[in-house]
Amino acid sequence: MENGPGCAVATITDTPEWVPEDHRYIYIRGCLLEYQYIEVAHSSLQVILALLGFVYACYVIKIVAEEEDSFDFIGGFDSYGYQGPQKTSHLQLQPMYMSK
Repeated sequence: MENGPGCAVATITDTPEWVPEDHRYIYIRGCLLEYQYIEVAHSSLQVILALLGFVYACYVIKIVAEEEDSFDFIGGFDSYGYQGPQKTSHLQLQPMYMSK
């Protein structure tokens, strides 16, 4: 409340007995906007920015997902879908027998 736009803080010298010694008893006047309106505007701006950030994040995810689908691997895709490289081995596997 003290730091609002146009606010003038006036310290009241004749403080009541219930005010602790380490606190000031002040009167605020001349504010352009009350602090409640400033708080509402501030939180509204945060909500709007959060929604815009969410919408932008969804857009970026959509763009990235579309780019991944159109990526052409080396050699391209054949008409039957992607088939991984065939495993070619020059070694022939033989069964192994263990004696007791």
